[in-house]
This record gives sequence, structure tokens and C-alpha cells, in this order.
Amino acid sequence: MRTPHTSLNRRRPIGAIFLTFALTLAATLLVLNFTSGEKKIEDRVERQYALHDPQFQRALGVLLGPPIVGGNRFESLHNGDQIFPAMLEAIRSAQQSITFETYIYWSGDIGRAFADALAERARAGVKVHVLLDWVGSAKIDAHFLEEMRAAGVAIQKFHAPSWYDIARMNNRTHRKLLVVDGHIGFTGGVGIAPEWTGNAQDPSHWRDSHYRVEGPVVAQMQSVFMDNWIKASGEVLHSERYFPAIAPVGDGRAQVFSSSPSGGSESMHLMYLLAIAAATRTIDLSSAYFVPDALTSDALIAALRRGVRIRIITPGPIIDAQTVRHASRASWGPLLQAGAEISEYQPTMFHCKVFTVDGLLVSVGSTNFDNRSFRLNDEANLNVYDAALAASETAVFEEDLKKSRRVTLEAWQNRPWRERAMERLASLMASQL
Repeated sequence: MRTPHTSLNRRRPIGAIFLTFALTLAATLLVLNFTSGEKKIEDRVERQYALHDPQFQRALGVLLGPPIVGGNRFESLHNGDQIFPAMLEAIRSAQQSITFETYIYWSGDIGRAFADALAERARAGVKVHVLLDWVGSAKIDAHFLEEMRAAGVAIQKFHAPSWYDIARMNNRTHRKLLVVDGHIGFTGGVGIAPEWTGNAQDPSHWRDSHYRVEGPVVAQMQSVFMDNWIKASGEVLHSERYFPAIAPVGDGRAQVFSSSPSGGSESMHLMYLLAIAAATRTIDLSSAYFVPDALTSDALIAALRRGVRIRIITPGPIIDAQTVRHASRASWGPLLQAGAEISEYQPTMFHCKVFTVDGLLVSVGSTNFDNRSFRLNDEANLNVYDAALAASETAVFEEDLKKSRRVTLEAWQNRPWRERAMERLASLMASQL
């Protein structure tokens, strides 16, 4: 018979072994989740042609894919008062199919409006497919899901945790895609939540942009949706209901391309690097989360040194992630010193994601200017090669500038030590932001 003292001594090694195993498992999962497993771009992308050179579009069409196609028409929508009515009108007009992928879907009246519209179309016989990110939609009202499923809406959650796939918890779908009848598409920065309603009139209503698209490029948008629908459901949707013949409706040239840690994780990063290297005159960047890595910062600085004017708008004090703002500001010194114009939007949270280069290229979609978008999330962008849209977006950018406060090199250098300390700490997490 063992004494209590002897029994305790024998149990300690077992406890230590269990603790070691648990810590090892946790560390392994952390590494698996925080790395993509793919090679990263390590060298600077050299400038070999200008953005207006036909070779630029050939390179992006072949290197990144899919090809750039003509015959498209685009409409810019700004803030919830313009964005949501257009999206809901398209949904309510659907006759064949609706495919909808989003990161944020929470609650409130706007969540109810989308759930009601999607459910009504499903009851009318339209095939409705909704793909929600498991993390981003965690706050969705359960009644919305119940209503939609009861009506026949097919709903999938992207990367819900499971014991056999737990290593992919850090890979989220951040894509924001809505395609109606295979003919009309929407993409941009908006989520389905009260914060995106209104007209950016106060801190509770955010500033954002979204885009309505018609023409052959919508088929590419549909293809990107199908990429993740197949991952989440195993179901392949490929009939005319989803991929109809699409006649030209305008003269805009565009492509929709995607990136994902499971394949092509560097595509989005590479697109930005190629466009920055090709820029000759101007770069305007509206970025909700601007945390450039060293390679991207070097590319921007090289562009500044060859005479490119670079203007950047990021959120000011009103932001949903202060850690991101601190990490962003930590990186501004070399950019400001090289001549970049960085401004912080003041009235409310600035959630736009718009990249305009040389009055020709406009890239919009879900992608933020940070490592999470470049390497960890599933993203999708619409690249438009259209001088008229570029001019329109430049005018919108300059209106946003009027509501922003420019940060000078002197002000950045003289910021309080507490801000510097917070920035240094936040920058340690930059690879996950």
C-alpha cells in the first residue's frame, strides 16, 4: 500500500508530461495557423515597364490570372445609403441564382433586410447560396440563419473549427462577393452590420465604398465564389443558372482575381508590388488597415524617389482596431521622409479599400494593405483598367482628403513617447494584422 506522499511524487511526472504535451500541441497549432506554408516573395519586384505599357496588363492577365476582359460597366457606391439599396434591389430582382460570400454578417435591421430578401427569393424558387466566414459571422442573429434555412437558402460556414482541420483556424475568407443571376456582381469593403448603414454621418456609421459590376467579368467573380463554395460544401455549381452567356454592356476592361493561403497566397501582394513598380505619376491608396511589410514599403519608397506622387488615407482616432493603427503608424517614418502624403480620416471609421494608379488602374475589393490580407486571408479584388472610373475615384479620394488630417514628418517624429511605446509593441504583431 502506497503512502499519500509516495503517490503524490509518482503523479507529478505524469502531470509534467501532460503539461509538456499540451504546450507542444498548442505551439504546433500556433505555428500552423500563423504560417501559410508557401514561399514568400523575398526580392524587390523591379520596374520593367510603365503601367500604361500594354505589357503591364499582359503580365497581370497571365501571371495572376484570369485574363483581362472587355465589355464591362461599373458603378461606384459610397456608404450604406447607396450600397445597401443597390444590393437589396439586385437580390429582390433575382430569377435564377444568388451567390453571396461575406466576412461580416452580424445583426440589426440591415441583417434582417438581407435575410428577408434572400429567404423570399429562395421561397420563389431561386437557388440561393450564402457563404459566411465562421469568425466574421460569429455575431449573426441565429434567427436569421433559421429563417433562411427554413426558406431553402443553402448556408455554409467557412472554416468552422473541427478536430481534423484545426490548423486552418487562422485562414478566414475575407472576400465580399454578391452575384445575381450570373449577370450582376458586387464587391468592395462593406459588411452586413449596422456600422455600415447611413452616410458616414457620425462615428457610429462608417465610411466605405462598394462597386456594382455588369459584363463578362462577372463570370470571373462567380468563379471566385465557387472556389470557396466547393471548399466549404464539396458542391460544384456549374450550370447556366450560374454561368450564363454574358454580352458586353460597356467598354471597361477588368479582371477579378483571388488569393488564398491554400493556393496563390502571394497573388494579391504581387499585384500591388507590380502596380507600384509600374507607376509613373500617381498612386492614391484608401486603406482601412495600412500595415505594409518591408518589401512593400521599399517599393513605395522607390516609386517616390522616381517622382511618383503617393497619397494615402487611413483611419484616424476612430478605428475598430487600435492595435492596427499603432502598428501602422510605427512604419510611417521612412515613407514620410521619402515624401509620401499620409492623412488620417477624422469623422468616423474609414473602411475603404481602393488603389488607383496613374489615372488608369483602379483595384477594389476586400483586400487590406497588410500581411493578413496578403498572406493569411482568402481575398478577392476587381482590377479595372478604365480612365473614367479612375478619374471618378480620384475625385472621391480628394473629397475624403478634405475630411482627413495630414501627418507631417515633423509631427510623426515629435509624437509622445507613450505613442511610440504602443507602436513598438503593436509592430511585434504586424505579421498577424
